[in-house]
Amino acid sequence: MTGPARDPGLQPERTRLAWRRTTLTCTVVAVLAARQAAQDTVAAVVLSVVAWLGFLAVAHRRIGAMAATRPPAMPMGGAIATVACVLALAAFAVAVVV
Repeated sequence: MTGPARDPGLQPERTRLAWRRTTLTCTVVAVLAARQAAQDTVAAVVLSVVAWLGFLAVAHRRIGAMAATRPPAMPMGGAIATVACVLALAAFAVAVVV
């Protein structure tokens, strides 16, 4: 016996918009980190860009998944990749400042 179809309301739209805002924030942080790191080493710039591209890929996949009527839960691999990219950008920021 199946129950009535779930009405997600505006929750998927809010989540999609939150991912877009987070992606924009990550982009600004990556640009600022790359700009600061460009004065020191090229390797730091490349690593910042790689971390940003990784986050962008995960966010793009998640935004696409939110278009479904009933979006699936975020896979563990995507969550781990997101955390790894954010921590990598934070580590690069600390390395550049120190």
